[in-house]
Amino acid sequence: VQLVESGGGLVQPGGSLKLSCTASGFTFSTYVMKWYRQAPGKEREWVAVIDSAGGITNYAASVKGRFTISRDNAKNTVYLQMNSLKPEDTGMYYCSAPLWGTNYWGQGTQVTVSS
Repeated sequence: VQLVESGGGLVQPGGSLKLSCTASGFTFSTYVMKWYRQAPGKEREWVAVIDSAGGITNYAASVKGRFTISRDNAKNTVYLQMNSLKPEDTGMYYCSAPLWGTNYWGQGTQVTVSS
């Protein structure tokens, strides 16, 4: 199983970024996918989840209405569109695949929101 995130960077408050996570090593289209983040000095927190078909999504209260999770099963890729970014959104963002009772993680992509 391999998960590779990309798309992070430095953005000003109010700006947008779109993260991508490309998966391999399992049948991507049959599994739920999740995004998490970890701010410096804080525990990793769940951000968003999407079902296998992409029709059902859910979000943490802190990002609801600003972030959108989506997926393209033909490309084995899950996305996180982040709008109206705030400094408190700064952190390392990870995608996760809960498979066979284990959470698999990518290496993360850094998002920094600062003026």
